[in-house]
Amino acid sequence: MPTFITMLNWTDQGIRSVKDSPKRTQAARAAAKKFGIEFKQIFLTSGEFDLLAIAEAPNADSVAKFAIVTGAQGNVRTRTVQAWTESEMAKLISELP
Repeated sequence: MPTFITMLNWTDQGIRSVKDSPKRTQAARAAAKKFGIEFKQIFLTSGEFDLLAIAEAPNADSVAKFAIVTGAQGNVRTRTVQAWTESEMAKLISELP
């Protein structure tokens, strides 16, 4: 299943209620399952992003739908990229013309 990495930043609304963040994270995990997404790890980070999530999903459409639903709640803004493992990268590169 494809891997996706999501970088998240709290909005003003999200940081004002940061103490609710653990509950929101659990709710997000449950909502993600409805889209076939499984979060492998969620990190609190320093630097440019507040949170980093690593997930497996059936496809990019599922991830986009989840990001829209999550963003509409107003607590976070997201940026998501697809990731390939080292072995997937080697296979992909080996198939280049």
